[in-house]
Amino acid sequence: MVLDSSGSMADGDGAGSTRIAAARKAVGTVVDGLPDGHPTGLRVYGADKPRGCEDTRLVTPVRPLDRAGIKASVAAVEPKGDTPIGLSLRKAAQDLPAAPEGAIGRRSILLISDGEDNCGAPEPCKVAAQLGAKGVDLRIDTIGFQVRGKAREQLECVAEAGHGSYYDAPDAKALARQLERAARLSSDGYRFKGTRITGGGSAARAEPVGAGQYLDTIGPGETRWYEAELDAASTAEFAATAVPQPGVPVAFGDGLEVTLAGTGEYAPTCERNTVSFGQDEGAHPLTGAAARIPSADGGGSCDKAGTYHFAVTRKSEASSDRARWPLEIRHTTEEPLRKGVTPAQSAPEYGAGGKDARLPTGAPETTHGGTGFNDAAKLGKGVWKDTLLPAQTRWYRVPVGWGQQVRYDVEFANEPTLDEDTSALSFVRTDVYSPGRHPVADGAEFTPRTTYTGEPTAVSHGTVPVSWTNRYETSGGVTPVHRNGDYYIAVTLGAEAARIAENAAVGVILRVDVKGRQKTGPQHNAPPVRDAAGGGDREENGTGAGDGGGDGAGWSGPVVAAVAGGTGVALLGGLAAAYVRARRGRGAPAAAGAWAGAGVHAGTDSGTGSGTGTGTGTGPEDSTRGGAW
Repeated sequence: MVLDSSGSMADGDGAGSTRIAAARKAVGTVVDGLPDGHPTGLRVYGADKPRGCEDTRLVTPVRPLDRAGIKASVAAVEPKGDTPIGLSLRKAAQDLPAAPEGAIGRRSILLISDGEDNCGAPEPCKVAAQLGAKGVDLRIDTIGFQVRGKAREQLECVAEAGHGSYYDAPDAKALARQLERAARLSSDGYRFKGTRITGGGSAARAEPVGAGQYLDTIGPGETRWYEAELDAASTAEFAATAVPQPGVPVAFGDGLEVTLAGTGEYAPTCERNTVSFGQDEGAHPLTGAAARIPSADGGGSCDKAGTYHFAVTRKSEASSDRARWPLEIRHTTEEPLRKGVTPAQSAPEYGAGGKDARLPTGAPETTHGGTGFNDAAKLGKGVWKDTLLPAQTRWYRVPVGWGQQVRYDVEFANEPTLDEDTSALSFVRTDVYSPGRHPVADGAEFTPRTTYTGEPTAVSHGTVPVSWTNRYETSGGVTPVHRNGDYYIAVTLGAEAARIAENAAVGVILRVDVKGRQKTGPQHNAPPVRDAAGGGDREENGTGAGDGGGDGAGWSGPVVAAVAGGTGVALLGGLAAAYVRARRGRGAPAAAGAWAGAGVHAGTDSGTGSGTGTGTGTGPEDSTRGGAW
């Protein structure tokens, strides 16, 4: 955190106190709410002498969170001097430790100021642009405390150039609210996991990948190429998750195009999909996927064994965020059914899990959604409550077995709203992903996106029943639902909700149901799974599929290991769409008999670790976490 301690911070805050007193209280509230051990530091400017454009000082180095130490440092600050914002930003970036080699980390500078830079050089916006151009890991947020005119314009410019957000705080209460939002967004940033690679700039330079998870970056208008060796019989899935800084500028059509294709002179395209933000309010994580599913008769253009290319293209308007975005790549393969196994029929209808489905009622249990796929919170059948910050996405995972389907609603209650901007509008959305991270389309059955104004509203989504043969269907709401395991739910609140909600975070209720009897496998007439005591069938059970979809019959979904830890924020005092799968018809499967083997493979990375403290954590080399305030 960078805290303004210039002379103007001694002025009144309009509520009977001083601006510096309001800042001290707000900083204290924020550090109380940060995770234990989260790497945090504090820099101040204008605190040591009445005049001087070099008056900037690191009062608390970036280290495992020392709540008492930061509060004591802020309490000792007395406003005196000038406002060297540009120099303080440059120093703040030097205060932050670098991410571990080969890792994708997130570091944040949070500048709190009540005025514009009065030193001239270095110019704050230019410094922010220079820092923002150096990589993917630095974000600069700014909070304007009772500012207007040129001061506000300068802070907005710094935030935009630094790939962050500007928060307006017209009074002490707003300062505390906005500071809490910025701090929590940083500490709850996406937890990455994977082996660091660099995708090729062309098909000829495609980066080889096997089944597993990988980390890369992608710039505006860029295409990254990867290649994999596939056999003739296994299903191969590729997913790419782009993770921009939350809330940064994007255009309606910005997004990802993913393509899986063969190689050679007449390379067939196996699948191509595009996923976009579908709004221009601000960025959030975005996942696109493509698959090679061998045809039932073996005569498809992508059925042959050989080298295949997976290409990811970032589509971006000139006015959108220009930073490179972290890219999490996941590649899984699924072997064909064992010889002699006849799969159950496909299940393309929602049935009991449609839009009018009855969902659980009763008192909600508290849950804390994860930051992404890797640490998604496990949910079963029931009613759950959580909170969402503006520009935040929360993640959950629901185990779903063969023959089962997930169905859920996300409800937003009546929230206290701000009086100053009654015209503000935002959005809420929810997305469902298969175990292979394929987006599952809503099939016009549900309402996955709606407007948010602070009044009660809800979004809904779900899947058809899980069936092995769904892979041969052509609907984007059916084809991805061909494997048992963890299905992922993402819930996003738009960035403009910061202009609507009076509370720092907004409350949400999730009503989750897993409908249908869980079958022991994908085969025709598979018996239901029995409970642990050998009693009744397992029906409409939120935990029946297990933690990775294991079913005791030789078929299983991939296990995604949750990785603790995360991003950090440097508090420097004074620095202060719809996804559509267009799948070619593959026809119904022939009677099984030529299939051999079974199983899903997604690499061997499975460690866990902690990103608190110094931000380095422990765990496998392909885990990325940590960062610093």
